[in-house]
Amino acid sequence: MNAKKSLGQHWLNDDASLDAMCKAADENGRDVVLEIGPGHGSLTSKLLDRGASVVAVELDASLAAGLEKKFAGLPFILNKLSILDFDLSSMPKDYKVVANIPYYLTAHLLRVLSETLHKPSVAVLLVQKEVAERVTANAGDLSVLALLVQFYYEPSLGQVVPADLFSPPPKVDSQILVLKRMASPVLADVDTKQLFRLISAGFGERRKKLRSSLAGGLHKSKPEIESLLNKAGIDPNLRAQELTFEQWHKLYKAFYKK
Repeated sequence: MNAKKSLGQHWLNDDASLDAMCKAADENGRDVVLEIGPGHGSLTSKLLDRGASVVAVELDASLAAGLEKKFAGLPFILNKLSILDFDLSSMPKDYKVVANIPYYLTAHLLRVLSETLHKPSVAVLLVQKEVAERVTANAGDLSVLALLVQFYYEPSLGQVVPADLFSPPPKVDSQILVLKRMASPVLADVDTKQLFRLISAGFGERRKKLRSSLAGGLHKSKPEIESLLNKAGIDPNLRAQELTFEQWHKLYKAFYKK
């Protein structure tokens, strides 16, 4: 069956890469794994062989029919819908996510996994290499997406999967991204919506210094922003991508803790 470009389909059939994804999930034979876009079931087969129970979400109706036949009688539940319409709260506690996901869906899915109240204990995602590097970035190269993910998960990089191992091959290489849920968020004493409203404002004009980006994003005057930055002990000449969580926390308290 030909891959559908509109759904971002690229089939991975490389055993070593598929095994690496399963190993990264620390699959122990008792896990319930959510697989997103199983396609022809290559990764699904690996997960089932390891003893996992698989809950799959597949939007492509023609692929879904084949999956139902292929895995009939096995601990495999198929949901014929988009992952964006799937209710994560229906998954059991400490479920895991293992998936080769379409590039166009990556950022949205990372936001969903970060913002849901029912987070997986671990997520192993095969994503565009550049995105994997962005999500695991340190201060100096951070983004809103990286901060959001790192607020709830400890991200790490797995092996690189070259484009030529896919059919059809994408234009860029992929990399395994591993997200391990933390026991509690990085900052426990904040209103998360307020914090990320502040962070988003800071990144609103990425090339500008904080005094300008925050003034524009929060509709405040530059002198007022400078006063708050000074109160937090943060150099107004810094840019948003240079701030650590500790500095965002200080800035949050300067803005919202009166």
